[in-house]
Amino acid sequence: MALIRLGFGRQHLYLLRRRSFLLSKLIAVVFAVLLFCEFLIYYLVIFRCDWPEVKTPAHNSGQETLKAMFLADTHLLGEIRGHWLDKLRREWQMERAFQTALWLLQPEVVFILGDIFDEGKWSSPQAWADDVERFQKIFRHPRHVLLKVVAGNHDIGFHYQMSTYKIKRFEKVFNPERLFSWKGINFVMVNSVALEGDGCNLCSEAEAEIIEISHKLNCSREQEHHSSRCTDEQPLPASAPVLLQHFPLYRRSDANCSGDDAAPLEERDIPFKERYDALSREASQKLLWWLRPRLVLSGHTHSACEVLHGAGTMEISVPSFSWRNRNNPSFIMVMWTFIFI
Repeated sequence: MALIRLGFGRQHLYLLRRRSFLLSKLIAVVFAVLLFCEFLIYYLVIFRCDWPEVKTPAHNSGQETLKAMFLADTHLLGEIRGHWLDKLRREWQMERAFQTALWLLQPEVVFILGDIFDEGKWSSPQAWADDVERFQKIFRHPRHVLLKVVAGNHDIGFHYQMSTYKIKRFEKVFNPERLFSWKGINFVMVNSVALEGDGCNLCSEAEAEIIEISHKLNCSREQEHHSSRCTDEQPLPASAPVLLQHFPLYRRSDANCSGDDAAPLEERDIPFKERYDALSREASQKLLWWLRPRLVLSGHTHSACEVLHGAGTMEISVPSFSWRNRNNPSFIMVMWTFIFI
């Protein structure tokens, strides 16, 4: 009888050990899957991204490069429409993607083209402070990397919701600098929400700022160096600016957009509404006339697109960086080379 009990005891111990081994194996597999899907996958995907190669001229000349990364429409959820699990998931994805891109690609400056927050247009002071704190955690960056932000309609509201208080609140967190120059490149950051064109106080102030910037840029151009109107102006690089804003310039639709990051086929022919989906035709013409940019980058549509305006000015719409807005969020890498002899 004792032998039979001993046999059953050994069998029971064997089953316990086998179950423990299978459980450990299952935990290890789950851990490996989580590690790959929630951490390593970002490195494998972003590792395939690379800056374009720049050919060095044959003659002896110096050159500087500026590496810039452009994001748009992060839409960090707020306390009203944001479920805690959705927040946790989306913000973890954005944080891992952004931090991995910083580490692998080493950009010198990062621009976010509006709609940083989803509920900035109506958030309370406490909710705003909480959202800003989360933004600063997700998009933390080394001191040598600059982070520049323009306002979107979800940050300060559409024209009919916009107020001085909301704009000042936004600018208190994010530098209100409108004209930024680095390594020979001029960047103009516009509050496109205020370009309604109806003569409101905030709209008039925004247009006055753009006209002043236009004057400074004109003074930097070679033909106006000796103008009496420019004697008191601090010199800027004599180059056409890069225009950065949230709303895209006027276009009828996304019908001519293509590529993996473009809008879905069923959405591309939907007409854009002026002052809602894009700037008005009038505001767009003013910006192109006043600033004469070499390149325009915008957000708002959540999809990528390349459009030629006027005499060949290229506009690139940057797709959303949030998995909540699209299944393949992305960013754009741009590298400028400044050659000097």
